[in-house]
Amino acid sequence: MSAIPPCPPPRAPSRRTAVAAAVLLAGLVAGTGCTVANSDSLTGGADGALQIVLQQEPPTLEPCESSLTSTGVVVRSNVTEPLIERDPTSGALKPLLSTGWKATDDRTWTFTVRDGVRFHDGSAFDAKDAAYSITRAVGSKLGCNVDGYVFADSKLEVSAPDARTLTVKTAEPDPILPLRLSFLEIVPEGTNLKAKVREPVGTGPYKIEDWDTGISLRLGRFPGYWGTKPDYPAVRYVWRAENSIRAAMVTSGEAGIATGLGPEDGAGDLGVPFPNNETTALRMDANVAPLNDVRVRRAINYAIDKSGIVQSLFLKLGEPAGQLVANGVVGHDPAIKPWPYDPARAKALVAEARAAGTPVQTPITLIARNAQFPKVAETAEVIQEALGQAGLNVKIKMLDTAAHLEYQLRPFVRDAGPTLLLIMHGNQAGDAAFTTSQYLASDGPQSQYGTPALDAMIAQAGQKTGAERAKAFGQVLAYQNENIVQYAHIAHMRGLLGIARDVRYKPDSATTDELRLADVHRAK
Repeated sequence: MSAIPPCPPPRAPSRRTAVAAAVLLAGLVAGTGCTVANSDSLTGGADGALQIVLQQEPPTLEPCESSLTSTGVVVRSNVTEPLIERDPTSGALKPLLSTGWKATDDRTWTFTVRDGVRFHDGSAFDAKDAAYSITRAVGSKLGCNVDGYVFADSKLEVSAPDARTLTVKTAEPDPILPLRLSFLEIVPEGTNLKAKVREPVGTGPYKIEDWDTGISLRLGRFPGYWGTKPDYPAVRYVWRAENSIRAAMVTSGEAGIATGLGPEDGAGDLGVPFPNNETTALRMDANVAPLNDVRVRRAINYAIDKSGIVQSLFLKLGEPAGQLVANGVVGHDPAIKPWPYDPARAKALVAEARAAGTPVQTPITLIARNAQFPKVAETAEVIQEALGQAGLNVKIKMLDTAAHLEYQLRPFVRDAGPTLLLIMHGNQAGDAAFTTSQYLASDGPQSQYGTPALDAMIAQAGQKTGAERAKAFGQVLAYQNENIVQYAHIAHMRGLLGIARDVRYKPDSATTDELRLADVHRAK
């Protein structure tokens, strides 16, 4: 491993005020490195721990909530593991806690589970644990995010005829059940069924050692891990909301990896861009006036200068979007183009709706999440201005993660009035079924609107395979874009990860949601 350079003195970033410089300095002092001479809390620390700085503290480490970015980036394949893992580059499914699987009839899948695996508490893993984990997370009263997002509230019959065999029967034929199971983390039999756990027991390469709420989270290497031993004996997560502070922690050597950076945050050549499959969009509550008028929803699409946002705010780390799934996801249709920027057309549509009696001056709340992506507040302000020019009355509400989720997931906030929710959707599974069942179906956990016709199209597409499946989901996305107009798509994003010089890691399309520590190595 190359020598770690000494910490430089804190410097005020260019184009920032003295107050921002003071915040940066305070953040470094309050952190865990670069505070005193010969500090050993660098990317390797005195105990060899890797330090990773996140945008925010995970709200929970409950494995069935690992589809949430802030939870999954810590938990998935680190603390807990699924039966199957998906290669984010090729899309291929690979054995993990299951060594093989096959469809034994049109509604039944049989899995062989791996022998010789132990949980962090020392208990042996077998098929009963796998069956228990599925039953606990899918169709249960826990209300797990993975249930609605991945399994679309499916009805499953799960059994373990012996210690090495798991069978899963679906109510309808499900050609992608193994792919769905790659998103379900395994916990031991007996894990709480009535409440979500804060600190789970898993089979992963790391176990939870200490979670000092509000300060840091430490994982230690699990000596009984069945797979390849990871490089770092421990990993310490800290969180800093200010992007420039996270970038400074990487450039100074205080952190080995920093997530959620923007191109102007100061990481320089340590900022590594990567395609993250994330799509930003506005979800429109089409049930409430004036958003219940499709002319208004079309106007919003025309009013937003997507190219301008990508160029000026995202600094080309993205491209204008016309659909919720990015290229590489089954169902993405390159023929679906972004709505053109046409402010005159937007203004005319709003005027037409006003003339027909739609109350277009009703205040609309644009809801965004702090630290959702770099320059999220500025993006919200640009959209607010554009919609105001079109003749709409838009107010911005910036929320933290927990409050934002109340608007994002069912049951939605009641009596919220007309809302535009700024979302960032990443389809890491690589199949549009996960997007359409979640965001477009009438009863989708993150959908506020839909029609029986669109629901039927989604259901039919889900039964197809191969090229027919891709074509059918493309038609679903096109129909939504042309007829339903529940969304105003903004951009397919690219992420930027800060990686210290003494750390070797290649980010991929899953990195935003799943930063696999086994793939992080010491630079040689």
